[in-house]
Amino acid sequence: MVRINNKTSCVLATIAALCTTMSAQSTDPYPKAVTDRAIHQETAMTPPSRNVVFTEPDFGSSVVRATDRTTNFQLPGTYLITEASGQSNEWSADSKKFYVQGAGGRVLVFAFDPTTMAISSPPNAKSGQPLLVPIRPEPSFAFTDADLIYGTTSVDPLTITSYRFSTNSSTPIINTRTCGVQPPLGKPPKVVSDDDVTLSLDDSRMSISEGGPQSGDHPFVVVYDKALGCRWYNAQTGQIGGAWGTAGVAAISDTYLIRHAYLSRSGQYVRILTDTLGWYVWDVATLNVTHCPIKSKYDCTGYGIVGYNSYVNSPNNLDDMQTFKRPLSNLSQLTSLYYPLPSPANRGQEKHFTWSNVDSNDSRPACGSSYNYEGDTEINQPYAGEIFCIETDGLASTIWRFAHDRAVWIAPYFQTQPLGSVSIDGKFLIFTSDWDNQLGKAPDGTPRSDAFIVKLD
Repeated sequence: MVRINNKTSCVLATIAALCTTMSAQSTDPYPKAVTDRAIHQETAMTPPSRNVVFTEPDFGSSVVRATDRTTNFQLPGTYLITEASGQSNEWSADSKKFYVQGAGGRVLVFAFDPTTMAISSPPNAKSGQPLLVPIRPEPSFAFTDADLIYGTTSVDPLTITSYRFSTNSSTPIINTRTCGVQPPLGKPPKVVSDDDVTLSLDDSRMSISEGGPQSGDHPFVVVYDKALGCRWYNAQTGQIGGAWGTAGVAAISDTYLIRHAYLSRSGQYVRILTDTLGWYVWDVATLNVTHCPIKSKYDCTGYGIVGYNSYVNSPNNLDDMQTFKRPLSNLSQLTSLYYPLPSPANRGQEKHFTWSNVDSNDSRPACGSSYNYEGDTEINQPYAGEIFCIETDGLASTIWRFAHDRAVWIAPYFQTQPLGSVSIDGKFLIFTSDWDNQLGKAPDGTPRSDAFIVKLD
């Protein structure tokens, strides 16, 4: 039976108004932010200049444009984008570096001043340029070491590698061919990884999906613990093994191929995505695998984000902002984060989440962006086309609103969606936008997008 739990009850109409304005966490993380539930129209605005901080006209936040046509110096005029899943950490532990991704699989790192929001070239980069790091797209900065980033390389997508900025050097962490997966891994290009390296909050564990020719066709999730060694799960055969934990066959009989896998920040769970069957959760030290099917009473649809030991998603079944939090140990235990739901319901806005600022209690706000999946630019409901954070501690249902993302989704160009990544300290969020389709087109005719940073306060 699905359990829907609101710790702060807002059932009666007389109480509902109070619930939308009551104070949130004991210390409000964003005291300057707008928290009403009104419609905020978007003020027309031409694209700002790069590296000039401006005040967002509709919500009052400080924003800076991080990239422009010259940023990808190897492919000038092309688009720039943030990491797609929201799971990879795009910010260094001290918020003084961040990365964006450019056309052609470039990972470009900038220096950032958290006080002034000034963007500059990091060490080892040419003046006026970002640093092109030798890591494939979707890497993750370390949580505990501001000088490190983890990912894979084009030379070997089956080896997890770190790059240290101060020494401009790469170090192999684990060649996953040595992890003993069954059957053994083949060789590139027939066997690759998804490059989806995600880390535990203490950086002691990392995971990756791999073993097939492309995303959506991978049989393996590999988890590497720096002290214990490898652990692996073959989702096609159900076999689980490695140097630690219980070995055997998964407790679930389902077999499937993997599109992506994301490690929880505790390192205990992996959320495994498929193309058609919804998603699964593997309790890494055990044989326990749990299914969250797309068509189920558990509201498993919609974009979501893994925290420390919890998962936040927005299924959009009853309202665009309908959002749930659940423990990864019990996928049916749903806690509503947005209540009371409006009547009539609002429709037409998709949401994307990021939660790199999570703590071990899963109590810090999850942040995100919204956009219309049909490319409609009309603002006719609250939270339409916005950057926001949502309360997760259960004390109230607060949504902090920071900016319009001005992203017009132009199908099928993924870069025009306002995907984002929040800094570890929760003070900044970098997101992609085509700025109301005003950034022009790349030399190949595809729409351009750039990265923007909003200060969350």
